[in-house]
Amino acid sequence: MPQFPSTPSFSLSGKRALVAGASSGIGMACAVALAEHGAEVTLAARRVGALQDISQDMKQQGWSARVLELDVSDVATTAKAVAQNGPYEILLNSAGLARHGKALDTQPDDFDAVMGVNVKGAYFLTQAVARGLLDAGRPGSLINISSQMGHVGGRERAVYCASKFAVEGFTKAMALEFGPAKIRVNTICPTFILTDLTRSTFDDPDKRAWILDKIKLGRPGEIEDIMGAVVYLASDASALVTGTAMMVDGGWTAD
Repeated sequence: MPQFPSTPSFSLSGKRALVAGASSGIGMACAVALAEHGAEVTLAARRVGALQDISQDMKQQGWSARVLELDVSDVATTAKAVAQNGPYEILLNSAGLARHGKALDTQPDDFDAVMGVNVKGAYFLTQAVARGLLDAGRPGSLINISSQMGHVGGRERAVYCASKFAVEGFTKAMALEFGPAKIRVNTICPTFILTDLTRSTFDDPDKRAWILDKIKLGRPGEIEDIMGAVVYLASDASALVTGTAMMVDGGWTAD
């Protein structure tokens, strides 16, 4: 009989996952994907009530789900919460903020708010989870939801693009630093995903036409489009993948 190679496992059984920004949209979908594949998921966000509802629904499916109130822009409190409740072998950070507008109209408060969540919050959350793994001597997979706008420019998105380019940068640097400890760091870069937060953009005929022209597959993204990428990067199937960005953009950045 031929000795065929074995496909690496996509199972997440026995692994603990922290999902930040889990109260809706992409974060909620990622939490479901991880739990469905066996992870013990901690749902984290500021909106505890929404998390509790999601947690109850997940438990009814037979999945493991806990709730943790977390505001990633509060660096000290976040680090303490991760230290007390970790270590987590998987981080999926979907917490994010956008304040779109023309570059000439950007106010310092807008800049600080977006950077405080998308860059500072993401950086120190990743640091906190990595620290817990290093202290425990465990490998792990740390994933930040970035954006195609971390690789290209976008209309009225100068601050948002700046924040996501920064996430791509620290991802590569952390991957180099944590690699010897078998801690992988990657991003997932979605295109425009149809959620409650983006519905107003899709309701604008000009913006919708621009989006659909740029997405080569001819349709907006759905939250389900992100779920497979999350499971892949979180699992042993991606054991040699670190310091990179997984584009889930329908071909937007292929031009």
